[in-house]
Amino acid sequence: MRKTRTERNKDRKKKRILKVAKHVLVLFSANIVIGLALSIPLVYYGPFINIKEFIVTTAMTTLRHQYIATLFLSNEEINKIMDKQKIEDDVNSDISQIAVQTIAPPVDEVNKEKQNNDDPYNGIKLIDISNDRYKGYVLIIDDPKRITVASSTKLGSSGMKLDEIMKEEKALVGINAGGFEDENGKGNGGKPLGVVVHEGKVVYGKEGVEYSVIGFNNDGVLVLGRYTLNQIRQNNIKEAVSFSPFLIVNGEPTIKSGNGGWGIAPRTAIGQRKDGSVVMLVIDGRQVSSVGATLRDVQDILLQYDVYNAANLDGGASTTMYYKDKIINKPSSLAGPRTLPTAFIVK
Repeated sequence: MRKTRTERNKDRKKKRILKVAKHVLVLFSANIVIGLALSIPLVYYGPFINIKEFIVTTAMTTLRHQYIATLFLSNEEINKIMDKQKIEDDVNSDISQIAVQTIAPPVDEVNKEKQNNDDPYNGIKLIDISNDRYKGYVLIIDDPKRITVASSTKLGSSGMKLDEIMKEEKALVGINAGGFEDENGKGNGGKPLGVVVHEGKVVYGKEGVEYSVIGFNNDGVLVLGRYTLNQIRQNNIKEAVSFSPFLIVNGEPTIKSGNGGWGIAPRTAIGQRKDGSVVMLVIDGRQVSSVGATLRDVQDILLQYDVYNAANLDGGASTTMYYKDKIINKPSSLAGPRTLPTAFIVK
C-alpha cells in the first residue's frame, strides 16, 4: 500500500529531525571528549593543587578506583601528596577535662520542666548544616548517658540496616558507628573491624590486641585512645566501637595540614563538648546535590560546635542518621542504606 503525500512528508520530517539530533549528539559527545582531554592534564599537571589533592586522596582511599590517580601520576608523586595529609592523633583523650553537667531547673520552672520531660526528644536537637557543597545534619544530645552502642542481632554473620537496629532497640535517634570487613565493597556488615563493647561487656574483640577505641565510660565521658580489652575494663569504658582517625583530641585538631588524606566522601562523626553534651554528625556524598566532605571539613564543623574530643566513624555508603522514626539523610548507595554491625543510639 502506497503512502499518501502527507505520510511521506511526515517521514521526511522525522528523518530530518533524527539527522539533526544525531549531529547534536555527536557534537555534544565531541565536546565532552575534548573537555576531558583538556581538563585531565589541567587538573593533574596544572596549577590547581587543591583539586589535584582532592582527586588523588579520594581515589587512593578506595580499593577499586585508585587507577584514577595511578594512570596519570607516578607512585612518587602520589606518595608526596598523601604524605602532606598529616593526622596527629596518637594521643589519648584526657577524661578529666570533661565535666558532664547536671543542671537543676529554677524552682519556678519545675512544673514547666516536668512537662518538657514528658517529651522523649527533650534534650535532643537536630540542626541542618547543608550548604552549596553538601547536605548534612548535626544532632546535639545534652545527656551523654543516654547514648549506647547497639549491635546487629546477627553480629558475626550479618549486619542490620540502621532503621532495623533502631526499631529493634526502640531507640529515638542514632547514627552508624564502627567499621566492618568489606572486601570489594561486598561486606554485609556482619564482621566488625575492631572492638564492640556494650554495657561494660566485650561483645566482639580479642585479648591482647590494641584497638582504636571510640567509647563512653560509666560517667558518660567520650574516651578516645588505643586500648587493649584489659585497659578498656580498667578505664570503665561502658560502650565502644573501633574506627579512626580521631579528629579532635583534648581541644586540639589533629589535622594540621592537608585535607586529612581520605578525599571527599560521605562522613559520619561523633564528638563531645566540655560540658558533656554529644555532637553526632552526618554528611551525604557521592551525589550531584552533595559531593561529600573531607576529614578536614568534618573537623572544622565540629570545632564550630565547640567539640573538645571527636572521632571519625565509618563513612561512605554506611553514613546514616535516624531521627523520629526514619532515616533522614540520603545514603549514597543506589541500593539504599547498608547493613551495619553497630550504631550509636539514644533512647
